[in-house]
Amino acid sequence: MSEDIICSVKDVELSFAGVKALRGVSFDIQGHELFAIIGPNGAGKTSIFNVLSGVYRPQAGDVRFDGTSILGERPHRIAARGLARTFQNIELFENLNVVDNLMLGRHHHLGYSWPWAVAWLGRAQRSEIANRRRVEEIIDFLEIEGYRELPVGMLPYGVQKRIELGRALAMEPRLLLLDEPVAGMNGEETEDMARFILDIRDELKIPMILVEHDMGLVMDLADRVMAMDFGTPIALGTPAEVQSHPDVIRAYLGAGDEDPVIEEVS
Repeated sequence: MSEDIICSVKDVELSFAGVKALRGVSFDIQGHELFAIIGPNGAGKTSIFNVLSGVYRPQAGDVRFDGTSILGERPHRIAARGLARTFQNIELFENLNVVDNLMLGRHHHLGYSWPWAVAWLGRAQRSEIANRRRVEEIIDFLEIEGYRELPVGMLPYGVQKRIELGRALAMEPRLLLLDEPVAGMNGEETEDMARFILDIRDELKIPMILVEHDMGLVMDLADRVMAMDFGTPIALGTPAEVQSHPDVIRAYLGAGDEDPVIEEVS
């Protein structure tokens, strides 16, 4: 695997009770790249995320992360390797405050076992201080200082989505999977999330895979795009190339080659 490639998916096939969810899916993720996966509902986008994170094991193909095959590894082991994800539906602990929710993302970085935690000795104290410092940096990065001590269940939806992103960042990922990060957001919240995603790529240098239905967001942010339909990749390239691909137009609009392409994004 090239030193510039952090993740490689090769010829992945996934079936459930004989129904093909993924057919011959292949792509590579390069360092510091924002790679988007698009497609109609049921195209297989979330199935790809579940394969990458170890929830599903494909019947054929391979997934290599940082040069090592991760097929068959448990999700917590894959997460410990540095692969983090957000979820389409918010999966936060509503009764915990922002700081505590973000601290959960530091689980793999605590550096002490339960006897140290019970005794609250030096190693546990030092680790707690270091990890809380990292959480405070993420709070500043995502501009959620005003909410830090509040239970997340009390907070606006858009802020909760930002906190879930923060929990994933707290894992210090080497690859970040974003599952519809702006779903259900209004225009202002979407603009804020887009800005943070760009900052993660450009400032934190974390490569990302983005699954999103907001085509304006995808075409504005992504370096490369893969379009899916019924579990099969139908186009892969720059946003402009994929946007004008006839198979993509048919999948989205049921249109012929002579019909208009997906609305251009300025």
